[in-house]
Amino acid sequence: MITQAPFGRTGHGSSRVIFGAAALFQRSWGQEWAEALLDQVLAAGVNHLDTAASYGDSELMMGPWLNQHTDGTKNRDRVFLATKTDERSGDAARVQLERSLSRMGVDRVDLIQLHNLVEDDEWEQVHGPGGALEALVAARDEGLVRHIGVTGHGVRIAGMHLRSLAAFDYDAVLLPYNTTMLDDPAYRTDVESLLSVCAEKNVAVQTIKSIARRRWPDDEAADVDEKRSWYQPLRDAGAIERAMRVVLANDQLFLNTSSDARLMAEMLDAAGRILGDGGPVAAPEADAIRSDIADYGMAPLFDGRDLERI
Repeated sequence: MITQAPFGRTGHGSSRVIFGAAALFQRSWGQEWAEALLDQVLAAGVNHLDTAASYGDSELMMGPWLNQHTDGTKNRDRVFLATKTDERSGDAARVQLERSLSRMGVDRVDLIQLHNLVEDDEWEQVHGPGGALEALVAARDEGLVRHIGVTGHGVRIAGMHLRSLAAFDYDAVLLPYNTTMLDDPAYRTDVESLLSVCAEKNVAVQTIKSIARRRWPDDEAADVDEKRSWYQPLRDAGAIERAMRVVLANDQLFLNTSSDARLMAEMLDAAGRILGDGGPVAAPEADAIRSDIADYGMAPLFDGRDLERI
């Protein structure tokens, strides 16, 4: 069973592995399939779901399941439910939040997050008068959301999160965390500074891209017929477990699963092995990680230049 840890100062004990609901992007994959996947992650001990207004049909796919019951308890009451808004003005963010609540058939989310807040002009708008943050605080006061967080991609995001935390008491942050990105000295320094501030302020830290291999190569080098994530993930079970250990060995971090649900069984199995006994998590041997990087041609998803945006 996947162990839990306090999710910052929210008062919730979240599973160290969080379900990344971008895995439910397309309704054409089937509602029955989506509900079976959600049952699978719940049975493995995952009690925290992370979606976004921009994750295609994800919120719609989650809605029916959230309103079903498992062992006599409504599924909505079994999970910490998070979504995101990518709107920057207050009015638009409010409309998008209300749409998310309607799509999921819920009257409140536990966490609303500003999605991919990395650009300076967008940051200024969000935090200024009439900005999205002002609207989210009002929504929190009304009981539509319980907590507010901020997320992002790229090598600039750890530094931007530090700026955000200096401006407002966010309850959670989310950012990429894997060996190839941490090999960038500047990014590693920013991440270490961010983790220090988050520890001091009791802010939850979620991580993404743990099992990222690289950006997709030319089609002839792709290893699947249908791409269900914007980057190419690892597929070897051993490499997946080692990559997950890089994250979970730091007990401050939560790990969000890949958007490619075809890897969910491997990720849940690895999480069970890594976290099952509830003790300290051993980091992988450095030589093994370096071998994986060489064997699978792993590369950073972001570089601060041409590869800075999705």
